[in-house]
Formats: sequence, structure tokens, C-alpha cells
Amino acid sequence: MYSQEYLKNQRAESWREELRKSIKPKDRTSIERVRMIEQQANLRNKNFLEVNEGLTEEMAVEEAQRCLDCVNPTCIEGCPVNINIPKFIKKIEAKDFLGAAEVLKETNTLPAVCGRVCPQEKQCEANCFYTLSLKKEPVAIGYLERFAADYERESGKVSIPPISQKNGVKVAGIGSGPATLAWAADMAKMGYDVTVFEALHEIGGVLKYGIPEFRLPNSIIDFEIDNLRRMGVKFLPNFIVGKTKDFETLKKEGFVSFFIASGAGLPNFMNIPGENSNNILSANEFLTRVNLMGAARTNEADTPVCMGENVAVIGGGNTAMDAVRTAKRLGAKRAMIVYRRSREEMPARVEEVNHAIEEGIEFLNLHNPTEYKADERGFVKKMVLQKMALGEPDASGRRKPVPTSEFIEIDVDVVIVAIGVSPNPLIPAVLKGLKMSKWSTIEVNDRMQTSLDEFFAGGDIVRGGSTVILAMGDGRKAAAGMNEYLIEKGFVKR
Repeated sequence: MYSQEYLKNQRAESWREELRKSIKPKDRTSIERVRMIEQQANLRNKNFLEVNEGLTEEMAVEEAQRCLDCVNPTCIEGCPVNINIPKFIKKIEAKDFLGAAEVLKETNTLPAVCGRVCPQEKQCEANCFYTLSLKKEPVAIGYLERFAADYERESGKVSIPPISQKNGVKVAGIGSGPATLAWAADMAKMGYDVTVFEALHEIGGVLKYGIPEFRLPNSIIDFEIDNLRRMGVKFLPNFIVGKTKDFETLKKEGFVSFFIASGAGLPNFMNIPGENSNNILSANEFLTRVNLMGAARTNEADTPVCMGENVAVIGGGNTAMDAVRTAKRLGAKRAMIVYRRSREEMPARVEEVNHAIEEGIEFLNLHNPTEYKADERGFVKKMVLQKMALGEPDASGRRKPVPTSEFIEIDVDVVIVAIGVSPNPLIPAVLKGLKMSKWSTIEVNDRMQTSLDEFFAGGDIVRGGSTVILAMGDGRKAAAGMNEYLIEKGFVKR
């Protein structure tokens, strides 16, 4: 016979078991992915205010709850700068938003920038467990990165990473784009005396001249750069290395190693009949004039651009999307993308393509320009397009466009060519013995070191046209390589 105490304990245990069965923890996988707050399409296509407006605290916390905190976080493997993604997301889930920002800045110099422009869908989010195993939408890593960075900035409680004791060794970065900014941050953390030389009058490289403010406001870039200044990095604009001063002079001034990230600012053209007509320009020139010099956005611009009613942008990448959406905002009634492949093969981010469609951009897929026709004054007025079909996949994995015998002719006032860029030739031209590839990119070894030992390189000058985050990955790798080199040469101690 059981004692009263035993029966009481059994009933209590039974009750606890029933309670455990009835109270189930919230299934993280049942939470729907957050949707970013956006400006209405019919309003934003007339202004340069940021399209994406961010997440509320409540939205960010709920999205963070979707993270499964995997034992083997494959999302980190997809991040070129190796952010500890689960760690910063769990900080957001715990409402420690400033702590999340600190985690991001352990490895990422520009979290507010990357949260806006990185192709997360091809990198960290493509490696999320939801995508790989559950076949569901991934955790919105990019949105959460932006949220944490914005929260810190708006709070006024901005931290900078720990800085090692200064070692007095002078190093220089050439160009002030994302690769150099990442390199400069890591070198400053290690105690180096860092100076960045920029040929243009604004710091930021392609972040400033290549990306419109409706995607990446200049105030965000300036804030991130100011954080680098607080870390001790010095910036010298209007300074063309090789012209303002040559490398030998800089070496005499004490610089012992250099990181070259001068970008790929040389635009490619198709070399078809009529391409030299007036009002046909590269996307690089168009976006630089508008983004950096205020062309068409002010009546007093020193470098204006002509904006007609019918504007065609040739290409299917992010630069093409930036250009055509900019043209729409500057008053084009018919703003068109002309691309020789289908929409599925477009390399542009899906979000940017969707935003363009919502804003009234016309897509002429499977069309390729073959000729431009000008009026008697030499201004472009018509464009001849050849219709294309899709063949077998090429080396990129995309189906190859195959010409057909069908042509159409359409009216155009302005044509903007966005079919890629080539490396800037200025630095290679003044560095004798620098080994170059057949694509005019600088060749580097595993630690981003060039054929000239004291010179390292990264970003578009090594890769050709690429993404912000891949350039930043190069910068971090080059910083680690340069530090090892300077230890080997005895400039600093390990």
C-alpha cells in the first residue's frame, strides 16, 4: 500500500508532465519573415529619400526569434567578413541592441552600409538553415544588421572597437572605397598609423559616387567614415597618388607599405554604330555626376546631365538598376532597362528589380542594341534592338543569349550604358614591375600581396567589378597579410 506522501508526489509529477505537454514553446519556424517598411512606389520614384525605412524594435525582435542558433552556423561561412551572425541576432532577441552593434563591429567596419547594399540573398542568407534545409525564407540577416547599426547611430551611444597601442609604423591606402575602409579599420585596430589617399573630393569611393541616396544615403556613409576617424584613420581627398606625389616621395615620408584599392572606374562600351552620339554616356559618368556632383538635382550643377523623356539603360546589374531608377526620379517619362537575357538571368538583386518594377520601370528583356541613330545635330534619337532567344548555359551558369533575325526600333533621348567596368589604370601605370592579369587586374597571392612585396591590393582593381562586401573581405584579408609581412620585415613585433 502506497503512503499518502508517495501518492501526493506522483500526482504532482503527473500534473507537471501534463503541464509540459500542454505548454509548448513558440515554434520559431512558424514565424513569418519580416517585411521591410518602404516608401510608396508612386511617391518614392519622384524623390531621392531612402526607399527602405527600416524595422521597428518589435519587428526586429520577432525576426531575431526566427534564428535557430544552429550548432554549425553556415550563415557565417557565407559572410565575406565573417560576422558572428547568430551572436548579434541573439543580442537583438534579448533587446540588447547596442550589444548587437558591438558584435557587428568586431569584424565589419560598415554595418549600416552592408545592411543596405550587400547581396545577402546570395551570401549569408543563402547559407541560412531555413534556406538550405527547411526550404523556407531565410532569417532577414541584412535587415537585422541595418537595424542594429541604425539603432546605435540614433542612440548617440556609439562605440569604437578596441585599439592596440600605437606602433608608429606608417601605412597608406590608395582609394577610399569599401576595400580600403575595411583594411584601414583593421590596421588601425592593430596600432598602425593609417592614412588613406583619395583622388576625388569626397571620401567613400563607389559608395559615394556609384550608389544613389535612395539606396544608401550619404549621411550613413559619412557617419561610418567618421567612426574610422575616431579610430585614428586619416583621410586626404583630392590626392592622386602618382600625380600629387609619387610612391618614392611617400616612402621618403615614412610609409612602409601600401594597400591599392583604386577600383574599376573605366566603363565598358559595346562599340556599335552610333555609340559616339551625343547623350550616350556610361552609367559611371551618369551616377557620378548625379550622386557626387548634384547634376540634374540642382539648377547650379557644374557638371549637368541632359535628361529626356525616353531613357534607355543597357544592362541588367545593380548599376543598371541604380541608373534607370535615378533617371525616373529625374523626370524620364519612359525609363527602360534593355537586357539581352531574361529577367531570371539578371545579376541585379531581386529586391532592386522588384523596386524598379514597382516604380514604373519598363523592362525590355531579350533585346540587345545593335545601332544608335542620331539627328542632324548628332544627338541620339533612335535605338535599333535585336531580339534574342535563350540557348544553353554559358560559363556563368546562365543561359546564353542567341541572336534572332528580328529587329525593332524605338525612340530614345538618352542612353546610359551599364555593361560593366574595367580596372582603373592609373596606379599600375606608375608602378613598374607590378604583375597584371590579361584583364588588367592586379595579381595577388593568398594574402593579397602583389608582385612588389610592400604593395597589397584588393577590391575591384583585383576582382574587376564586384560587390561592396567582397571588397571589404579583400580589405580585411590584406590587413592580416600586411601585418604578417611587416612582422617578417621587423617593422613590428608579433
